[in-house]
Amino acid sequence: MDQRVSLITLAVGDLERSAAFYEALGWQRVPSPDGVIAFDLIGQTLGLYSRAALAEDLGIPADSVGGFSGVTLGHNVRSAEEVAPILALAEEAGGRILRPAGDVFWGGFIGYFADPDGHVWEVANNPFSPLSANGEFRWEGH
Repeated sequence: MDQRVSLITLAVGDLERSAAFYEALGWQRVPSPDGVIAFDLIGQTLGLYSRAALAEDLGIPADSVGGFSGVTLGHNVRSAEEVAPILALAEEAGGRILRPAGDVFWGGFIGYFADPDGHVWEVANNPFSPLSANGEFRWEGH
């Protein structure tokens, strides 16, 4: 198996509400089949999919999909000064700030927000892992 995450799928309660949230962050939809809303990322895609439909695909009760699963989605930026404005944008779009922008023990600068369905995003500047010219994140520059 190659070391790659190609698609991140988020189970959401209302596809259009969730899509509007990500569009308010400045993201643009790409063509996708009915029932799925997709946003191309740098080397990956974020897919929004009905919580009920995803649960059906998984063969589990719909009420067992959701809530904080212990997973966060990371969005790294080039400078510490970029973190707070992104958190503010997420809050304006209907997200909830979980941790305001600030220093973190490992030497970076981070903040957390939850999207309207409770999916947790970390916005981070990691001085030890600068983004490439095209925006790719590489752990410790590797």
